Amino acid sequence: MEQVLTLVCKLNPSKKQAEEIDMVLAAFADACNHTNQKIKPQITSKTTIQNMVYNEIRALFGLSANLAVRACARVGANRKTAKLKDKPVKEFKPTSADYDARIFSFREKDWTVSLTLMNGREHIKIDAGNYQRGKLKGRKPTSAQLCKHRDGNYYIHIQIKDEAPEPIKSNKVIGVDFGRRDIAVTSSGNKWDGKQINDVRDKFSLVRVSLQKKATKGTRSTRRRARQILQRLSGKERRFQQWLNHNISKSIIQDALKNNAAVAIEDLTGIRERTNQKPRSKTERRRSNSWSFYQLRFFLEYKGIQFGVEIIAVPPAWTSQMCYQCLHIGLRSDKRFKCTNETCSWSGDADFNGANNIAAIGVNLVNLPRGSNCLCCELSVDSSGLLKAHIVPASGQCG
Repeated sequence: MEQVLTLVCKLNPSKKQAEEIDMVLAAFADACNHTNQKIKPQITSKTTIQNMVYNEIRALFGLSANLAVRACARVGANRKTAKLKDKPVKEFKPTSADYDARIFSFREKDWTVSLTLMNGREHIKIDAGNYQRGKLKGRKPTSAQLCKHRDGNYYIHIQIKDEAPEPIKSNKVIGVDFGRRDIAVTSSGNKWDGKQINDVRDKFSLVRVSLQKKATKGTRSTRRRARQILQRLSGKERRFQQWLNHNISKSIIQDALKNNAAVAIEDLTGIRERTNQKPRSKTERRRSNSWSFYQLRFFLEYKGIQFGVEIIAVPPAWTSQMCYQCLHIGLRSDKRFKCTNETCSWSGDADFNGANNIAAIGVNLVNLPRGSNCLCCELSVDSSGLLKAHIVPASGQCG
């Protein structure tokens, strides 16, 4: 199985090169918007789109041959994604352009990238950290994306392809229960408290409210200063959450490798829509909507592919209400769970109980051959590319 890893490196263009980059990003976006408006919405094939508008966008926007081809491909890909989500294609903005091997190359000897811009080829120096240097050493990447980020700087997103190892074949499964109070709890006993991220979110929310008030009221200098601080703080909360999810997912995958086990996670697709239907305070709604379980799940899945750890998505129904020891329905009160079965009477952490139930479903799925007549999960992929679990009705008992 092939896995694509994207490495983000900052570019250090000269003033002239920066102007050229802005020109090519604007022309690429204009070409995409023109193509999207001219071609009928139901056409998603990049080849068909290219045959219809290639010559026209080259003449109108001055793009090179391969940039024109990549613009057609971008429109086709965006239309397919929009069709899966049943949404219209959004307007293309001058923030990125796609590059292939004919218009992009990486040179390790002086750590530069060669890019075709509006007026020919340019060699631009890149800032690469130790991680990027290690991954790029001895590699010849063939595709990249030229981007202008919100901070106003230019970056090159280099894609490198690696052959992913075969998933570990094992009867062991580590269950992972996602939550807000504890971000993740595993059946092997590890947990990550969510208090730190909740405190960070609450702090940034209060700061933003205060600065936004000052940005609309007060003296001219006060408004300007408030806007500057808001811009500086932009993305800090998101980056902290991303760093935290990277660390949690890495620890879970390392634990699975150490124990030669697969990882079972909850399929929480649509949980935000369901919880938003309940009456809650504004603060509680904000906390719930900023819960980044989707990102944590995505990190787990791509790290699982990278290290050969199988990730299994299971339906979360009843996992928090059933005793993992005797499978009877018990009572959950806040963070505690108590089994109502007199012969069992197990009590303990509710999330740990849920993680063990998720692991048990995962073991059932791993051990039973696909197509067996039992209650189990059938895996597919949703429109986002993540694993999705479906319950297969059973006509018999699972052994």
